[in-house]
Amino acid sequence: MGYVLQGVIGSAAALQPVAGLVSAVVVRLGQGLCLLPMTGSLFDEVTRGDAVDSRFALCERFPPGFDSLLAGWSRRGPVAYVEADFWGGTGTQFAAVWDAGELVLGPIVDGLDAPPAVVRRSAISQALRRLGASAHRHIDEFAAVGLDRHRHVEDWLEGQS
Repeated sequence: MGYVLQGVIGSAAALQPVAGLVSAVVVRLGQGLCLLPMTGSLFDEVTRGDAVDSRFALCERFPPGFDSLLAGWSRRGPVAYVEADFWGGTGTQFAAVWDAGELVLGPIVDGLDAPPAVVRRSAISQALRRLGASAHRHIDEFAAVGLDRHRHVEDWLEGQS
């Protein structure tokens, strides 16, 4: 079974500016964090221009100009853009974190065909730690905040208004 995720993670305060976006749906995660799934319609709505910064060229759904928008949102609190795409334990993760208007972590890209001890230091877990998440009694921060609840971007939208 596969897993696909593209979206922005931050506190409710950091993601407050998305209230002005028609396509935005914010989903509560654990540890005070929220997820803004990057749907096709949100991608279209936040695209600014047609050139993607080369640092984000490996991303599946990172809209052109989105880094400037994320930098602005991060003035309210740190935000991370994350992507994961894997099947049967192999695949990739991408993460970048902005804080106080600056890119402060990443972009980090890593494969998930590594042994479990390495996966604990995955790109998304590193970003979540930068946002204040803790693995606590879970295998990693990814599971601790509940990113394992759904397996596809669209699944996060079910039951949300």
